[in-house]
Amino acid sequence: MRLIHTSDWHLGRSFHGASLEQAQAAYLDHLVEVVRTERIDAVLVSGDVYDRALPGPGSVQLLDETLVRLRDAGATVVISAGNHDSAVRLGFGSRVLAHGGVHIRTDPASVGSPVLLDGVAVYPLPYLEPSLSCSALDATEATHAGVLRAAMRRVHTDLAGRDVPGVVMAHAFVVGSATCDSERDITVGGASAVPAATFDGVAYAALGHLHGAQDVAGVGRYSGSPVAMSFSETGHRKSSVLLEIGSGDPAVTTTLIEAPVTRPLAKLRGTLDVLLADPGLTSAESAWCQVTLTDSNRPLGAMEQLRRRFPHTVQLLFDQPVRQLRDHRYTSKVAGKETLDLCCDFLEHTRGGASATDAERSLLRQALEQTRLQRAAQDGPDRVHTVGDTGAA
Repeated sequence: MRLIHTSDWHLGRSFHGASLEQAQAAYLDHLVEVVRTERIDAVLVSGDVYDRALPGPGSVQLLDETLVRLRDAGATVVISAGNHDSAVRLGFGSRVLAHGGVHIRTDPASVGSPVLLDGVAVYPLPYLEPSLSCSALDATEATHAGVLRAAMRRVHTDLAGRDVPGVVMAHAFVVGSATCDSERDITVGGASAVPAATFDGVAYAALGHLHGAQDVAGVGRYSGSPVAMSFSETGHRKSSVLLEIGSGDPAVTTTLIEAPVTRPLAKLRGTLDVLLADPGLTSAESAWCQVTLTDSNRPLGAMEQLRRRFPHTVQLLFDQPVRQLRDHRYTSKVAGKETLDLCCDFLEHTRGGASATDAERSLLRQALEQTRLQRAAQDGPDRVHTVGDTGAA
């Protein structure tokens, strides 16, 4: 039996405002081709099919087309809901779809009822929110560990009556696993942490929720997200897991199949002039870029200049040297200064030390003059001041 384990597609997700639809579609094209060429029997999707509970029409259409293509390629499809998915929306029509070889599980009441393949029992566990699924599963503890223990008791009870290996699909955070910034936090006082031993007794745990592909204490794997969704995933190698389950020793073997990378990630750091001139950064010109500038003063038009060389710069950060603050009271700093000078000082302060240009100073003078005239019209001629007077604005 040959299975593909994948998860966390997050259809509809954007990356710093840029659509990921093209990258997600490319991965799904790749997945269909792997199913066809590797003669895959079933595709297991362990949650977070969509990025939000109310997916957009484009995301729904992409999923619909992908399911048809996977079935045409010969694979049964098994999907369990994740914490981003709406159980009602993702699960709509699931009983009808099951007749066509697409099994979608979103209801805690389905826990313990397997999808039976040729010689393997697959147990899809939808994301189990403790407060909503505790009573349905007769769990004694309203935590993620508590409800998953209760769910696994049902799995083991059913599996004991079958002479086949079991595969469990779950969407959870397993203790000791590596996280990243793009995952929605489901932790409340540590209540989301699930010991790896929770999944003992099955041949393989096909896990979802964490976006970095990783082995989990010998009980299974996180397939990880196939597309990067934050710069914390810069070092990730995106993949799907090919499972081969048989009667030999070991009963389960896993092979990582690398996912296509539509656009890589790059994290750049340095002064603006150095980054714009460095010949070693050519590869970053086609990547999504996070740039941290270390100039002592914030350069004017930094993003525009960066995008001339790195057109896919989507995040600009500043890491400037800490300035030693002088021990002067604010009142002593501003004493005797004209309003225009105070405005220019504020502008210099907010952008890290770069003084106002002549053009900026002229613009501020015009604004102050306009303010003075408006005040004069409201208050009468006795309140007219000259621009530059302290306290004029």
